[in-house]
Amino acid sequence: MEKLRCAEELESLFKERMRLLIGGFGISGTPLTVLDAIAKFEAGSYEVVSNNLGDYGKGLHKVFEAGKIRKAVGSFFTINKEAVNAWSVGELEIELIPQGTLAEAIRCGGAGIGGFYTPTAVGTRLAEGKEVREIDGVRYLFEKMIKGDIALIKASKADKAGNLVYHTTARNFNPIMATAAEIVIAEVDEIVEVGELSPEEIVTPHIFVDYVVKSKYTKKGGEYIEVN
Repeated sequence: MEKLRCAEELESLFKERMRLLIGGFGISGTPLTVLDAIAKFEAGSYEVVSNNLGDYGKGLHKVFEAGKIRKAVGSFFTINKEAVNAWSVGELEIELIPQGTLAEAIRCGGAGIGGFYTPTAVGTRLAEGKEVREIDGVRYLFEKMIKGDIALIKASKADKAGNLVYHTTARNFNPIMATAAEIVIAEVDEIVEVGELSPEEIVTPHIFVDYVVKSKYTKKGGEYIEVN
């Protein structure tokens, strides 16, 4: 199957109330081109799992402004004051999860593990309603694994088969999200022929990737600029 697509060609994949896994840390490693398209798609009421809700006017912030997000699961939402305001008046559901716990829950989802015990957040409001178990004298909180309907990830380079290479901090949530969703859409800066990537540099094998989208953004002077 040909994996190369324009973002707009993928609209039929998106249905109401899906859970979307969105890679990125701030804007680093965020699939901006695909998120621009999703903000214009008809479907919505998504539950999004992401470290944050994008920077102002970029990434998930656009999807939020378009009224497409019902629930946000992640670690750092305060940079998006509009989302905080929406939560305060009951227009947005937010589930806070510590970053390390979030990453491990997604990794477990991709590995077929139902959940795990962690001491993080024991005794805090984040532990309310969750199982707490004592192991060797230490109290642990049970966290359920996280899987998604669609994962939207960002890599620096792909070959035409869908093998992915990441650039530095883009290896945040992207590689684990690629294993934890039914459909994986990878946005990339560069697409090369099969055989041009060294097996040693490939992080996400093509078997995990369903579609590859060429990014319309480039980084200049610390900012991501739309160029095509």
